[in-house]
Amino acid sequence: MSARCWPDLGACTPHFFTLGIVGVFGLSLFLWQSATCAAHEVRPSYLEVREDRAGEFEVLFKTPMRGDLRLALSATFSGRADAVIPMTTRTTGDAAVQTWRFRALDPLRGQTIGIAGLENTMTDALVRVVLLDGTSWVRRLTPQDPSATIPPVQSGWSVAGLYLKLGVEHILLGIDHLLFVLALLIITHGTWLLIKTVTAFTIAHSITLALATLGYVQVPSAPVEALIALSIVFVAVEIVRLWQGREGLTARAPWLVAFAFGLLHGLGFAGALSEVGLPTGHIPVALLFFNLGVEIGQLLFIATMLCLFALVRRIRIAWPRWARLAAPYAIGSVAMFWVIERVAAF
Repeated sequence: MSARCWPDLGACTPHFFTLGIVGVFGLSLFLWQSATCAAHEVRPSYLEVREDRAGEFEVLFKTPMRGDLRLALSATFSGRADAVIPMTTRTTGDAAVQTWRFRALDPLRGQTIGIAGLENTMTDALVRVVLLDGTSWVRRLTPQDPSATIPPVQSGWSVAGLYLKLGVEHILLGIDHLLFVLALLIITHGTWLLIKTVTAFTIAHSITLALATLGYVQVPSAPVEALIALSIVFVAVEIVRLWQGREGLTARAPWLVAFAFGLLHGLGFAGALSEVGLPTGHIPVALLFFNLGVEIGQLLFIATMLCLFALVRRIRIAWPRWARLAAPYAIGSVAMFWVIERVAAF
């Protein structure tokens, strides 16, 4: 559908209806995100167990707080241990950080590690164990599965499965990345052009994800996150400009814009991956499958949106003229809120 079609409301009503649905979807994402920010319980906990001497471990356990109260969570180990340094607790912003040190009387490999109380929350917990030989083990615990067993030997397949899942979860929970892709879907017309656009975005964020994760590129995360939000605002404005009869760069060459901003989004993916860390001895596998997970999640989202577009285009209702503005204004408003919020956090 060309830009010349937009003034013809009769011809484009199904498309406007689609975009109105998308606008409602965007507003729903905003409300969900706002609720997430307000409900501290849904923010993840983080447990790191690091062996720095043979059999001795330094532990850091970070849990969300609600006001002055910390979530009632505690780390548990199935093996025997002696305390070396007692637990200390300090607060940092909206989280409590506990640290202590213990000596394992039983080998840590093969033990079951869990988060007591996690089943009573809405949060996940990321657990990372780093051993003296340089190997590491990472697992995401959930309220439904609050414990896991550290394998005696970590295989490449287990690493691949874990990081594939982490990649899918990151993109599907990364509302800013999804809104950027959604905006590109709205402004890109034609199957071949859409394939080029999605491919360009994939190649770009894969490049910066690899370079940043491997340490070749180092950029502060705060400006990157703000620019990611600004990229969504840019595409939303381009959609409005197109409907006003002014074809911008994104409408003419969406693949170019997708590639340019995809480099930024790749840095955002790398920031999330750096929090998890890469297991020594399986770095290429972990990086590859995390990226594959991101792509799978992205394709699932695109397929869902395209099915929604096809479905609602079959419904012919005389929608008001302003209906076509619901999507870009909803997406742009959410993204501009993020820009302000993230810049204020510098």
